[in-house]
Amino acid sequence: MTPDPNTSLINSLEEILDLERAALVEGDLDLLTHMAPEKEKLIGSINDLHVRDSSELSRVQNKVERNQALLNSAAEGIRAVAGRMAELRRIRQEFSTYGADGQRSGFPVRGHAKLEKRA
Repeated sequence: MTPDPNTSLINSLEEILDLERAALVEGDLDLLTHMAPEKEKLIGSINDLHVRDSSELSRVQNKVERNQALLNSAAEGIRAVAGRMAELRRIRQEFSTYGADGQRSGFPVRGHAKLEKRA
């Protein structure tokens, strides 16, 4: 009995999705970029088969949704880090304080302040 090509493609996609999840959990974003072409190829091949409904596809759909949630969380984390880094750069360039009137005043910070030692 020959293996069903639909099942073989779906199993391969499931393996990629499991590897993708592991990479997301580990934070290995570089590995994700290497997996993407194979994942896209497998999804395209499955779409070409016009399989509409199966328990296997349902499992794959659940894994895709799970990974998408992890990807969204990773993207949010990256955006938060980028925002925090921008805030830290701004803080290094300007000292801010609030006056008695509640208005914010900014004072530029001198670049490369040097400490001079005297004997």
